Amino acid sequence: MTIGSLTPLPLRECFSIDDVCTLVAKHFGVDLEFVTSETHFTNDLEANLLDRVELMLAIEAKFSGVEITDDDVEQIQVVGDLIRHLNAKVKR
Repeated sequence: MTIGSLTPLPLRECFSIDDVCTLVAKHFGVDLEFVTSETHFTNDLEANLLDRVELMLAIEAKFSGVEITDDDVEQIQVVGDLIRHLNAKVKR
């Protein structure tokens, strides 16, 4: 019985706000309506540094070709920052 695929998805051409908000909402266990591009990881989602690192690792695992460094994690404060970061990686 196969529960899920361990194969990472290919890097997308563009990450939409809806895609990233859905991923963030699922990761933090909050309603999708609560997550916008202005949602602050620490202030709104009460995520500490470890929570944010775990989210970034989950994103790297889900999408092959995405790399988020420790410095990137420090700079990504709101969901919009994450979207811009992911889309900047795609354009490289």
